[in-house]
Amino acid sequence: MKNGVLLLFSLLLVFFSCPGCGSAAETPVSSVSQSSETPLDSSQEETETMLKIQIGDNSFTASLANNTTVDAFKELLADGPLTLHMSDYAGMEKGADLEVTLPQNNRQMNTVAGDIILYQGRTFVIYYDTNSWSLTPIGKIQNTDADTLRKALGTGDVTVTLSLE
Repeated sequence: MKNGVLLLFSLLLVFFSCPGCGSAAETPVSSVSQSSETPLDSSQEETETMLKIQIGDNSFTASLANNTTVDAFKELLADGPLTLHMSDYAGMEKGADLEVTLPQNNRQMNTVAGDIILYQGRTFVIYYDTNSWSLTPIGKIQNTDADTLRKALGTGDVTVTLSLE
């Protein structure tokens, strides 16, 4: 009996000390609910690669989400900057066709100004207002607000250049 208890204790010790064994601490991204104030939480952000967004004389930096969409998007930008001609939609966003289809990681989101998403696998979108829809997060523009983005993006079509930092 004593040997059985010792064996059980040893197995439990090995099981709980093994990285990744029995750990349920990580929540899958698809089950994370979004609040309207913080569409991309810190568990979805990478610490190294940032996205530089040039809109006319205005330069913005965005943190990137951690998903297969962003991995494919980084590959698209690996050869150099990408210039997009973005059109206004519904007085809340600017969007442009990427001319390639990226993997989708759609989830219900409540967007806010500064959110960057992928719509239907091909449309790169920058929000300057709110929306609620099933979308794929790409990133979040840092240190900006709706008024600043509206002024930078203007009322009509706009040219935006994207690059990795």
